[in-house]
Order: sequence, then C-alpha cells, then structure tokens
Amino acid sequence: MEATKIQLPADFETYGEARRAGFLRMKALKEQGARVVGLFCSFVPTELVYAAGALPVGLCAFTDEPIPAAEANLPRNLCPLIKASYGFALTDTCPYFYFSDFVVGETTCDGKKKMFELLHEIKDTYVMQLPHSRDASALAFWRNEIISFQKKLEEFYGITITEEDIRSAIRRKNRERDVMRRYLELGKLDPAPMSGYEMGTRIDAGSFSFDLEERCDGVEQRIAEVLAQWEARPDKTPSHRPRLLVTGCPNAGVREKIIRAVEELGADVVAFDTCNGIREKVEPVDASNPDVYDALARKYLSINCSVMSPNESRRDYIGQMIDDYKVDGVIEIVLQSCHTYDVEAFFIRRFVTQEKGLPYLNIETDYSQSDKGQINTRLAAFLETIDK
Repeated sequence: MEATKIQLPADFETYGEARRAGFLRMKALKEQGARVVGLFCSFVPTELVYAAGALPVGLCAFTDEPIPAAEANLPRNLCPLIKASYGFALTDTCPYFYFSDFVVGETTCDGKKKMFELLHEIKDTYVMQLPHSRDASALAFWRNEIISFQKKLEEFYGITITEEDIRSAIRRKNRERDVMRRYLELGKLDPAPMSGYEMGTRIDAGSFSFDLEERCDGVEQRIAEVLAQWEARPDKTPSHRPRLLVTGCPNAGVREKIIRAVEELGADVVAFDTCNGIREKVEPVDASNPDVYDALARKYLSINCSVMSPNESRRDYIGQMIDDYKVDGVIEIVLQSCHTYDVEAFFIRRFVTQEKGLPYLNIETDYSQSDKGQINTRLAAFLETIDK
C-alpha cells in the first residue's frame, strides 16, 4: 500500500502548541483571580466545577519527559500515563498542575488510586471513589460521591452551589458534548473529509482554550468548513483507503507513532472509541431529571470505560460504530500495564473478529519511541489483511 502524506489545514495547531499557548492564558486567568481545578479523568463531573465558578483543566500527561523522575517513587512497570502525570507534579514542570487550586482524582484503577496518595503530598488531592458496576447500589453510591464532591468545592472556595448553578452548567456541557460529537461524527462521511490525526488533536488541544462557549464556537466553525469542503468535492466516490476505528486507552501520547503512522501508510482513522474520543460524549446529562445528582450519576456511570465490570455496553457501541462509520478494521491501543483494557481486549478481539468479521490489531505500547519501527511494521502488515 502506497504511503501518503497527511494533509492538515494551514491554521492547524499541534497539541504541543495548544498546550503552550494555554499556559499563557491560564497564567492571565489566575492573575485575574480565576478558580482552577485540576482533573485527570472523564468520570469527574465537570458540571460541578463550572457550577462553582471554576475552570476544569486536564492534567493527564502525554509525554515521557518526566517519567524518569517519577520512577524514583513509582514502579517502572506502571502505566506511562500515571507515571507522566505524577512526574510532572513531582518536577513542578506542568503549569496546569501549578495553577490548580486543588486536584481531583478518581479510583478508576489501582495504579492511579495509589499514585494519588503520593500526589497528595505535593498538592491537595481529592479522590472520588468510583464504583465499577452500574447496578442500583453503585448508582446510589456514585450519587453520594457527587454530592460529596460538591461539598468539597463549596468548603474549599467558601461558596454555595445552587441547583440552578448545576442545571446551567449541565446545559453548557451538554452543548459541548453535542458539538464535539457532531465533529467526531464527520468521520462517517466517505471519503473521509479529514484525517483522524487532525480530529483527535483538535479535540485534545481544545481543552486548553478554557472558555467553554468559545471552544464550542470554534469547533462548530470547523465543522462548517469541513462540510463545505466535502460538499464541494467533484468526486465523492467512496474511498479505497481502509477505514479504521481506534479503541482502547487514551491515545494522545502515542498519536504520532500509531494514528499518524497508519494514516501515512494509506488508511483513514475515522472513529475513536476512546476517553479522548467520543466515549464520554455519547450520552448527555438528562436535563429533565428533577434530581440533578441522579442525572449526573447516571450519565457518568454510562461511560464505557474498561474499569466497568461487566462492560457489554462497550462492545455494543463499538458494533454500532463499525456499522455507522463503515469500518474495515479495528486497532486497539493498550498502554503498558493498563490491566483493565488489556484483559478486556480479549472480548473486543473476539467480538470484532467473530461477530463483525473484521481484522483486529492490538498494540501494547508506552510513550517512548523505542518501538516505533516495530509498530510501523505491524501497522503495514495489518493493512495488508484488509480487503478494500
């Protein structure tokens, strides 16, 4: 298969560029007295942060730069996302961590849960105890955890968060989910109207704009541009390039060596079943629910992360995405030592290959470049298995 160069728009901003520009915006906001809460995961209900008049900022780290420092206190055979997150805090090299008033963690996995104990020695770290099932008792427990998080915000900032504050934040966040979902669903078009590399990068980089409405407006503008360009194409014949779905762990730290690489080998990444993809955006918060805490609890427990057990809903949604996006193959990315995704990959492989009859590739990796050549070889071989 002939390699191709990814065509990016002239105004494309890389993840690194957006992150650096965000530093200056965050500094200016803090100088104006902004409240800032650092987050690690999509399970934390950001509606409560907005209701508190604060800004949520993502702290998950996607580079191996601080990992050597982290390994002084953490085991080497730990998830690179956890090590990088802790390493940036330990070395005081992440402005977002520095500017955060406090940090919110969640018990999505044992590695993060224990890392938060070390993190608390550096900065106030509040941990939400996430249940790993979706039955009635789990829902009630998570509802109470959400209420406890609201109390933490109120006590920390000396404020009162009203129900109307929460409902207003729900409406704002639901708009963002709708905009981001529509942006990601551009991948349903055939031929693909944009690269998956651009799609994923814009989603992650957008979190550094901080103004929720401004972020939504920018993405809606890009949706309109992409649709106009696609409609103006003289030839809309379905592409012969393999259409791929990427699933598994957050992929920002390996986007270059997997997503960009496979697209340059001649495929189109058109769908993302990932935490930094469409997974959190599928279900809005039910704004009509008279119990706002129940509404938030139901929405966030619906996220199809592998920490949930059982997690058949993830397979069901992947199956729907395969059909809706006309997918020809599935790549699952598992970060080293991410045991929940590593084990659940058994079910995903069986579902994709046996029930959907498609090629499946599992790539276990970390943030280093040491396996870049091997991954490139495996990606090329995988594309050869796709009859397109």
